[in-house]
This record gives sequence, C-alpha cells and structure tokens, in this order.
Amino acid sequence: MHELAIADAIVQVASRHAAGRRVVAIDLRVGHLRQVVADSLLFGFELTAQGTSLEGAQLNIEAVPAAGACRACDAYGPLGDFPLSCARCGALDVEVLEGEELEVEALEVERSEVEMARSGGSP
Repeated sequence: MHELAIADAIVQVASRHAAGRRVVAIDLRVGHLRQVVADSLLFGFELTAQGTSLEGAQLNIEAVPAAGACRACDAYGPLGDFPLSCARCGALDVEVLEGEELEVEALEVERSEVEMARSGGSP
C-alpha cells in the first residue's frame, strides 16, 4: 500500500510549512496515473497525522484525469486506461501532460496567538 508512504510524505511537508501551527485542511492534487486509492490515502493520512499538528485535519483530494498530446496527429485530449492512446487516432505515441501530479496545493492553518495579537485579535 504505497498510499501510507504518500500520506507520511504529506504529513512531513505540511508539518514543515505549518511551522508548529495546527493544520485545519490540506488541499491535494492527485493525478490518475499515480494510481492512488483515495480511501486508502485518507486512512493512511489519519494514521500518520496522529499526534501531530495535522491530527484531525481534513484532506481534500482533487483527482486530476490523465491528458496528453498525440505525436502522430497533434491532438490534445484525455488519455484512458493503459495502454495510453490518442482518443482521436488511437496512436500509442502520446506525451503525458496531466495526470502524474502529486501536489500539496494549499494548507489551511490556525493563526498562532502571536499572529492574532499582532492583528488586534481578529481571527
């Protein structure tokens, strides 16, 4: 289950960027070609986030479909399952342009007491 290793990496990245603040939500982009099972990733995230500033955070997963350009007919479009082929002409000579993403897109963190004091107590 490679989702557990991915979840651990997400926790490490988010923890580093949160700098000790509690993380409320994480927006993640996952390409179809990464072959990540969303439910397994969510479960792995819950496990790896326990005892960290991410415990209880919501993991929002945006699925990115595979898409690419055909070298044979210059078409751009969605790529189905393996073997990846052009939807227009059926050629197998395609360049994958989308669908391999695995990115932490955004973090929502709680403001620290110092940050709230600096802004006059506004959340």
